Amino acid sequence: MATPFVPDTATTAAPTDERALLDQIRELEDTKARIAATQAELTVQLDHLVRARHAQDRIPAARQGRDVAGLIAFARRESPAKGSRLLGLAHALTEQPHLHAAMRAGVISEWRATLIARETSCLSRQDRALVDAEICQPAPDGTYPFHGWGDRRLTAETQKAVIRIDAQAVVNRRSKAEADRHVSMRPAPDTMARLSALLTAKQGVAVWATLTRIADQARSAGDPRTRGQVMADTLVERITGLADATAIPVVVNVVISDQALLGDSVEPAWLHGYGPLPADAVDPEHLTAIRRLYAKPATGSLVAMESVAREFPTALARFIELRDRTCRTPWCDAPIRHRDHAEDHATGGPTTSINGQGLCEHCNHTKQAPGWRSRPLNGPPDQRHTIETRLPTGHTMRSTAPPTPTPSTTRQISPAETYLLEVVLAA
Repeated sequence: MATPFVPDTATTAAPTDERALLDQIRELEDTKARIAATQAELTVQLDHLVRARHAQDRIPAARQGRDVAGLIAFARRESPAKGSRLLGLAHALTEQPHLHAAMRAGVISEWRATLIARETSCLSRQDRALVDAEICQPAPDGTYPFHGWGDRRLTAETQKAVIRIDAQAVVNRRSKAEADRHVSMRPAPDTMARLSALLTAKQGVAVWATLTRIADQARSAGDPRTRGQVMADTLVERITGLADATAIPVVVNVVISDQALLGDSVEPAWLHGYGPLPADAVDPEHLTAIRRLYAKPATGSLVAMESVAREFPTALARFIELRDRTCRTPWCDAPIRHRDHAEDHATGGPTTSINGQGLCEHCNHTKQAPGWRSRPLNGPPDQRHTIETRLPTGHTMRSTAPPTPTPSTTRQISPAETYLLEVVLAA
């Protein structure tokens, strides 16, 4: 078993000259890389132990080790998706000894090692070793081929080496990558959103060239908007089919306190699928529907929902989605895909808001692995919804539902409950 790298924590007087400070910053950066290398070694060891336990418990081979990424994510305070990437890097380093040695020497960061591992993942073990030697084996004078390269060049040089060694592997991976094309959205500062599309290279270039051409023509004709503004507005107009990007009849859902909606509060609203939204961005004139969400006045925790739906499971799923906002696993902000029973339904867990939680697909599958146990914690009545999950290792983690916009304290439904509003807004 590898001995974990432990940096020297002895404290000395802080350097006062610029050179010494710069040297200390560099040394800390090198230390981070060395620690990451050791973390990778421990990650592989953990994977082997978990798989051995699953095999001993006669878990089907296809399901053995399925929760290791979740365990790594817990240990490193990352999302399970990031835990999966870290697990992949750890195994890649066992097949690329020069890259691993460079990390242990502190000369390449975990992220840059990930770039190399990602580009060589389509190769056989033997071919990965060839690329490893070409990109990461130091010269007799101790310098590394990648010294001074930026991330883009490091990726490009690795790709070139991969293509020279096995072009067909690249073709095969490209076919799989084309099947993974998708569009995603994430919040950006100042009530903006960043829309991203993973496209084939030809499609991406074609979209970019079209938007660029239209923007250049508009600017030449005297359009006062910037080039970037024209490109963004054109993208919206082409996708929505409208001639004006400023008035889009798309329904969005917003959770806002009644007081803020009526102009008596500046408490931010919550735009579902996006995040916080200034109260003044919700125009009452554009409301098309309103549902009341009952909340505890002390904490704003959601406790019930008024619904016009006839089918209870639909309303309950909607309530859990509004309460939890994103996946409830700590450090995971992925969109909710599954409404999960904290205590499994098969073992008697009830289908209730207390026993329910919103999870992404990855986290829900991880939770099904042997040894994982979750349960709701029944605390004081005004406490926000909390789930405790016990890992196979005996560690526990708790997830508390985020606070809602502060409800009104003047328009009470009862002494114990106030209400928020879920408004359906035509943007």
